[in-house]
Amino acid sequence: MITNVDDYFKKGCDRCKRFNTPACSTRIWQAGLLALRQLCLDAGLEETVKWGHPCYMHSGRNIVIIGAFQRNYTLTFFNAALMKDPDGVLEKQGPNAHNPGMFRFTKLNQITQMSPLISAYLTEAIGYAEKGIKAPKQQTEVEMPEELIDALEADPELAEAFHALTPGRQRSYAFNLNGAKQSSTRFKRIEKFRDKIIAGKGALER
Repeated sequence: MITNVDDYFKKGCDRCKRFNTPACSTRIWQAGLLALRQLCLDAGLEETVKWGHPCYMHSGRNIVIIGAFQRNYTLTFFNAALMKDPDGVLEKQGPNAHNPGMFRFTKLNQITQMSPLISAYLTEAIGYAEKGIKAPKQQTEVEMPEELIDALEADPELAEAFHALTPGRQRSYAFNLNGAKQSSTRFKRIEKFRDKIIAGKGALER
């Protein structure tokens, strides 16, 4: 995966064979992605790269992450449960996700039209980070490590696939990841497991 944020906007995330080709989703949606980037920077967010995507932080907290796919591009909020969404514009990452927390765009000019609204939502999320407010923990059948929660929030495709797994398969990943002592090890395992999760398999399945 890429480690330089500029590479994402020029070449892609380096997660598939379309990397650095005209078919890469970041090329298809480049104008919209750059507009999103500018809104995040104008909001005073710190730009980083996580999971091969541009991630924006404030007060040591992940705020939003940008994603690009063949049919759309997205801006996803971490701690989605905190977002009030009075305009009802946020979507869930998958059918079983608990809270809507993602802007999904299907046109290049949508950012221009929605920029005041997007900026307002960014300001709201920044406020929570500055005050140290976190979303309440939700009861689930699977006690997931924070690294997996962050990875699912950062990757809508992975989130949708994970939520579609049976509870037993979800638990297999949670048990495996919770067995790792270091956070860096858990992140590496998540990246290794990604293809399996997308394929609908459990951690121990071949």
